[in-house]
Amino acid sequence: MSGPLLLLDGASLWFRAFYALPESFVDPDGRPVNAVRGFTDMVASLITKHQPSRLAVCLDLDWRPQFRVDAVPTYKAHRVEEGSDGSSEEVPDTLTPQVDMIMDVLAAAGIATAGAVGLEADDVLGTLAATEREDLTVVVSGDRDLLQVVTDEYVPVRVLYVGRGLSRAELFGPVEVAEKYGVPGDRAGEAYAELAVLRGDASDGLPGIKGVGEKTASTLMLRYGSLAGLRAAAADPESDMAKGIRAKLTSPEAIAHLDAALPVVRVVRDADVQFSKDDQLPATPADPARFEEVAASLNIERSAGRLAAALAAAAAGRSDQ
Repeated sequence: MSGPLLLLDGASLWFRAFYALPESFVDPDGRPVNAVRGFTDMVASLITKHQPSRLAVCLDLDWRPQFRVDAVPTYKAHRVEEGSDGSSEEVPDTLTPQVDMIMDVLAAAGIATAGAVGLEADDVLGTLAATEREDLTVVVSGDRDLLQVVTDEYVPVRVLYVGRGLSRAELFGPVEVAEKYGVPGDRAGEAYAELAVLRGDASDGLPGIKGVGEKTASTLMLRYGSLAGLRAAAADPESDMAKGIRAKLTSPEAIAHLDAALPVVRVVRDADVQFSKDDQLPATPADPARFEEVAASLNIERSAGRLAAALAAAAAGRSDQ
């Protein structure tokens, strides 16, 4: 029997691991490995809980794609490393080397990574979720933008939102997105992206429509069904839209924002995704000797042991079904 496809937002998880554990966790050379340890434990926990048959850790090959910056120049501008040209994200000095360590752990374990040139992990996740035709798909991220990928079409796609930590993770499908954020249930994923365009997202440097917060955006989405329907009503002098809302939506600034922001917020669904290996989850580490060597060199033997045990348990669980 096949388990679900698990798609992990790599940077989202290792940033959370980095801040969740102290830098006193170090390797034999004294280098911090808190992110490596925390990330490895997260992956083990997710495998144990969801029993996937396939898994991919999705990567940012460009954390701030030019097409999004061209459309909305403030996009992630507040995260740009001081003095950089915009191509570098501000990342803690002690986290950067740990990303390579995490890649070593994944490679030795036989866990696939996936990326697309010029695009963010969100776009990789969006593409893999949109093109899956076989298995229930669970996207794991602390980025609410990815709620737009939930669907029941072709295969169910769910988002495990870990913004408050893995222990308080929330599983979202279309019903849960519609109920929590007040968007039409028949197109909850798409509607969530449109809601985000209206209300803005300070964490990504997206301004939204001035004077339209989340509650107003929800009310408008429920009443008009879509951003296109809302804009048509705003442009129609015969519609029953309140004058104040109409004025906010038809100002030159609002029109320019709505024209530019939707392609920025929407994830790409047809990216050319490249994998490090196939996404089948192994029953044991692909390179046991290397796996043990990496674990010892990083002083994460216990975390590595939990990951190896999770792989074996998931494989056994699938064979018992």
